[in-house]
Amino acid sequence: MPIFGKLAYADGVDVPSLLFLRFGLAGALMVVVMRMRGMAWPRGRNLLLLVAMGGLGYVGQSFCYFAALQYASAGLTALLLYLYPAIVTVLSAVLARRRLSAMRMLAVLATLFGTGLAVGGSLAGSTLGILLGATAALIYSVYILVGERVTPVSGAMASATVIMLAAALVCGLVVLVRGPALPGSALGWAAVVSIATLSTAVAVITFFAGMARLGAADAATLSTLEPVVSIVLAAMFLDEALGRWQIVGGAIVLGAVILLARSGDGRS
Repeated sequence: MPIFGKLAYADGVDVPSLLFLRFGLAGALMVVVMRMRGMAWPRGRNLLLLVAMGGLGYVGQSFCYFAALQYASAGLTALLLYLYPAIVTVLSAVLARRRLSAMRMLAVLATLFGTGLAVGGSLAGSTLGILLGATAALIYSVYILVGERVTPVSGAMASATVIMLAAALVCGLVVLVRGPALPGSALGWAAVVSIATLSTAVAVITFFAGMARLGAADAATLSTLEPVVSIVLAAMFLDEALGRWQIVGGAIVLGAVILLARSGDGRS
């Protein structure tokens, strides 16, 4: 998504418009798939929780993250966001009253350390920037833990659809007030559509499906491969420099993920 995002920004799209197009197009695509497959919509309490996950959780996390970038460096903001695997792991154990195994904690700490090396750059920031970045991580952690309980009942596809539509509605209101900044070329639209389909619809559905099988803690830890993949792809397609410490950090994250996957220390 960062690669597609840079292409969209270069084509004149601003953040609110990009978020609205991202969630709106993804939600519309999911609605079509649900109608074609005759899938049922969530109801009652689950529906309300999913709407809150999209309209409050997803949008709130995005707002805090982008706001943090104004008061802290990109490296520090990204590192603070990726505190969420550790937060999810601890909260999941507390809520379920499960003992945290040494293997799982080692994997979480290793991915945090590896992500810090991979993100690199300056780690400077004001107190407000640090608070906003940490809040983004906390909101995303709660989002994941709520999703762990809701999606097995409603299904990954239906849950993701409601979340996307709720997020699109909130972002749409922001765009309505500020005015839209849409792509100006075919390349810009291709980047936006790629974000909506590959980086959102497919990514969110598969994350929920994986979380239903692994649990929130391990799914969150495995998802730390995201910045590593982004850095490698940026080096391949955007000619961005790939430093020695980024390679070491990526190797640590990959090793921790493989260790966690092979250990069998998942949810029973």
